[in-house]
Amino acid sequence: MGLAGAAVIGAGTKASAQAAGISDVDIFNFALNLEYLEAEFYQRAAFGRGLQPGDIEGTGTLGMVDGGKQVQFADANIGKYAVEIANDELAHVRLLRRALGSNAVARPAIDLGFSFTLAARAAGLVGPNDTFDAFGSDMNFLLAAFIFEDVGVTAYKGAAPLISDPANLSGAARILAVEGYHAGAVRTLLYANGFYQQTQAISDARDSLDGSSDLDQGIGDANTSNIVPSDASGQVFGRTPQEVLNIVYLNPNTQPTGFFPNGLNGTLR
Repeated sequence: MGLAGAAVIGAGTKASAQAAGISDVDIFNFALNLEYLEAEFYQRAAFGRGLQPGDIEGTGTLGMVDGGKQVQFADANIGKYAVEIANDELAHVRLLRRALGSNAVARPAIDLGFSFTLAARAAGLVGPNDTFDAFGSDMNFLLAAFIFEDVGVTAYKGAAPLISDPANLSGAARILAVEGYHAGAVRTLLYANGFYQQTQAISDARDSLDGSSDLDQGIGDANTSNIVPSDASGQVFGRTPQEVLNIVYLNPNTQPTGFFPNGLNGTLR
């Protein structure tokens, strides 16, 4: 089966995935769940609507999406960036669904409302009793996008060693490159607007969820930018499925909450 998509299983080898009974379908469906999340976020922010029926059905329980609205962008250029990214994420959903065919999972329940408040509270962006509207302003939108984009890049990178078909690896590399461009654009805009402390707080919150390592990086400070979160060799780091789930569930114990209140559809959940 040729899956010209992307995988998000973490560091390891192809053999370890096979030994654990994890198939390429499992891996690509995990990626599809995450693409549903990103696509629903950007579609609502850019256009005020979500994915259409033909883009969400599949195996497992079809869930509703709570929250989200069109952002009234004060900066027209940021609005244009939102439209471009929204179109890319929709294309990713459709690419993975075509590749998976009848094996594609349905869109799970997604929370784009209170989950952002929980994430913002955890990062200290708002007080313990305050709310955070991810769609309320240009900068709130960018901070919300920052939560997703870096995670997507590291998730796709973590998949590379486990993709067995060269055609699939090529497809994954193409999507990884697009997600890297998205993350770079978001990080650049936040840096240009001086959001050093807020992004560092989000980075620290992600680090507190995804395990004991300290790999996540903010965008720098007033003296030094860090647009590209790379290691000493100029490479991006990867995340395992558990690390990714801990972040999107907003729960270090990999229990379904946060952006996926009922969990993902598929085997890796």
